[in-house]
Amino acid sequence: MTAKKKTKSGVTRAVDTIVIASAVFLVAYIIYKVDTVMIYEWHWSFLWEYILRWDEEQQAYAPNLLLKGLATTFRLVIWSMLLASIIGIVMGIMRTSSRIFFRTVSRLYVEFIRNMPPVVFIFVFFFFISSQFVPLLGIDELSVNASPETIALLEILLGPPELFANVISGILCLALFEGAYITEIIRAGIQSIDKGQTEAGQSIGLTRFQTLRWVIFPQAVQKVIPPLTGQFITLIKDSSIVSLISIQELTFLAQEVAYSTQYVFEIWLFVAGVYFCICYSLALLFAKLEKRSQRIYQG
Repeated sequence: MTAKKKTKSGVTRAVDTIVIASAVFLVAYIIYKVDTVMIYEWHWSFLWEYILRWDEEQQAYAPNLLLKGLATTFRLVIWSMLLASIIGIVMGIMRTSSRIFFRTVSRLYVEFIRNMPPVVFIFVFFFFISSQFVPLLGIDELSVNASPETIALLEILLGPPELFANVISGILCLALFEGAYITEIIRAGIQSIDKGQTEAGQSIGLTRFQTLRWVIFPQAVQKVIPPLTGQFITLIKDSSIVSLISIQELTFLAQEVAYSTQYVFEIWLFVAGVYFCICYSLALLFAKLEKRSQRIYQG
């Protein structure tokens, strides 16, 4: 390892340490101010009973509200990101198409989403589109008529059967919203490749699609990975928006617990800590994966 790389690695570790220390200091400062200014008596012990509960029938601990909400958040994020990636890739390719119809459709989609507040979009989509589209998928009938094995599998993938329709609505909402931003990332990645690459592909007899698939897209992938990982982390935070349409993810259930216990500060500090730990851990993981992919691409 060269001296330059060692210095860069040392700076990165120092920045990570500063960020973590700053977050810890901020939380400690908030707790201190609430404790001294508002003379607030903290109650942290109650959190555990909302994370895990004792199941008398199974004679074992089972997930309680907050842990169930976190599981639902992960389901929403994973499925939304997969669907948003598909939408973004298709629309991103359409944005660079030579045909005006495809460019117009994809641009209308992007501009409609990007220029509408997320809360407004979620409500409009959920009440005016999702209420009509989701029933056509037959989700309610599936949760009643499917075999026990199918229900068990779907419960792992989507959560409790009675909430299938809500979770799918949330996935569609998030995927369509995030897909617009992924579309622009894909478009920028494709357009960043020199036009000479396209001309070179066509000069050896490749069609436009083959040139895009074998020449342009592999190079664009290297450029879009960093912004895509950032968008994935953004999606984790944006998933809390669907709590507004009564989808029982972490934020929604945390709100229910806060109202029922009146321990508002403890609940929201806990939720903030959970989101921070998840997002920051993924940021570190994606940074390492990005460096590894660059070494593979360059070497």
